[in-house]
Amino acid sequence: MLATTPEFNKARILVIGDVMLDRYWSGTAARISPEAPVPVVRVKNTEERVGGAGNVALNIAKLGGQVTLLGVVGADAEGETLKTILEAYGVSCDFVNEVAIRTICKLRIMAQHQQLIRVDFEEPTLHFDHAALLTRLKAHLPEHDVIVFSDYGKGTLADVADYIQLAKYQGLTTLVDPKGVDYQRYSHADILTPNLSELHAVVGVCYDEAALLAKARHLLQQYEIPTLLLTRGEAGMTLIQDEQAHSLPAQAKDVFDVTGAGDTVIAVMALSIAIQKPLTEAMYLANLAAGIVVGKLGTSTVSMLELTRAMHGERDSAFGVVSEDEMVHLIAGAKANDERVIMTNGCFDLLHAGHVTYLQQARALGDRLIVAVNSDDSVRRLKGETRPINGLQERMTVLSALACVDWVVAFEEDTPERLYCRVLPDVIVKGGDYTTDQVAGAECVIKAGGEVKILSFVDGQSTTRMINKARAGE
Repeated sequence: MLATTPEFNKARILVIGDVMLDRYWSGTAARISPEAPVPVVRVKNTEERVGGAGNVALNIAKLGGQVTLLGVVGADAEGETLKTILEAYGVSCDFVNEVAIRTICKLRIMAQHQQLIRVDFEEPTLHFDHAALLTRLKAHLPEHDVIVFSDYGKGTLADVADYIQLAKYQGLTTLVDPKGVDYQRYSHADILTPNLSELHAVVGVCYDEAALLAKARHLLQQYEIPTLLLTRGEAGMTLIQDEQAHSLPAQAKDVFDVTGAGDTVIAVMALSIAIQKPLTEAMYLANLAAGIVVGKLGTSTVSMLELTRAMHGERDSAFGVVSEDEMVHLIAGAKANDERVIMTNGCFDLLHAGHVTYLQQARALGDRLIVAVNSDDSVRRLKGETRPINGLQERMTVLSALACVDWVVAFEEDTPERLYCRVLPDVIVKGGDYTTDQVAGAECVIKAGGEVKILSFVDGQSTTRMINKARAGE
C-alpha cells in the first residue's frame, strides 16, 4: 500500500497518561514447593520495561518521532528507572513527582515463557497535584501537533475532559486510548482506539457487523467524536466514521503476547497523522505494527526496521533485494534499533565457497549484512566484455538467498565509494590483501565513526579460476 518509508522523524507528539514500570523475572519451574502447591521458579533473568503511557511514548521514539511524555510518578527508585529508560531512547519526560505515592509497578513472574503470576504495586487511586500536571500540559501544547491520551484508569487522566478541550483549542489532533465505560469524558476527541471487549462494555455485545457499526456510530455521534479505530484481535481492525468504515485483517502470523499492542497501535496512528497521512494509511501502518508486536513477549515496541520490512512484505523477506533509497531507510531503522550494520561489495559473478565463507565471516561481525553488487556495465568495465557470466538480477537473487545476507543493493559506478558515503554503515568489510586506505568509501565511514575490516579469502577459490576450469573442460 505504501511505497516509501514514512518520515516519522518530522512528527511532534505529546503523550499524557498513566505511566508504569513493568518488571519481568524469568526462569525455570521444575518442581512444586513443599510449602504450598505452587511452582518454584528459579529466576535466571530480570528485566525492566516501560508500560502504560510510557510504552506509547517509547514506541513513538523508537520509530523516530519527537515525543514528550507527561505523567505522575512517586519519588522512588521505580520512577527514576522509568525516566532513565525513556530518556535513553530520546523521550522527553516531564513528570509530576509525588512523595506520598509510589510509582505503579507490575511484576510478572515467568517460567518457560509462560506468565505464572502478576504482582501489582500501586495505589487504588493516584493522589497528586492536578494543578502541577495542568501547568505542564499548557506549557507543552504549543510545541506539538498531536496529543495522545493513554488512559489506564489509574487516575492521571481524571481531568481528561478539560485536557481535551485545551488541546483542541491549541489546534492539536487528539487521540484517546480509553478506559472504563464513561466515554462522555472523551467528548470532542478526534479519534478513539478501544478494543472490541472495551467497546462491548460501553455499547453492549454486538452479534453481527451491522449492529456493531450502528452502535459504534451512535457512540461517535453522541459524544461528537469523528473517528473510532476498533482493534479486534484475530479479526484485525476497523476504522469507523459516520459515513464509512474500513477493515483490515490481522497481520500477525504467530500471536505470542498481546500485552501493549494497543500502545503500539495508537503510537503509529499518532505518528502517521502527525505527518499528514490519510487515516486509511495510518490504520494500515498501525495494523502492520500490531502484527509485529504481538509476536513478542511482554510489553514491547516496534522499530522502523521491522515496520519497513513488514511494509515491503514477502518481496523483502524472500529476496532481500532493495533499492538504494530503501537501503537508506533500512540502515537508519537498523541503527535506531541499536543494530550494527556491516556492508561489503563485489561483482559476485559466479558464487563459490570462498564467497560464502567470506560473507558468513562478515555477517558474524554485526547484526545486519548488506551486499552491494556491481551493475552489469560496471562489471564489464572492470572484468572485460565477456563478463558478467550472470546478469545483475540473477547475481542479486542468489546472494539474497543466503541466510547470512540481509539485503542486496546494486550500484552503477566502478567502486561503491559514493554508496558507502551515502549510507554510512558501521563497518565496511573487504576481502583480500587490501589496506584500509585502499578501500573505497573507507574515509567517509571512518570519519562518521565506523571502521574497516579486512578478511582473508579462502585459498584457491575465485570466479576466474572457476571460469578457466569450465573452459578447460569444454
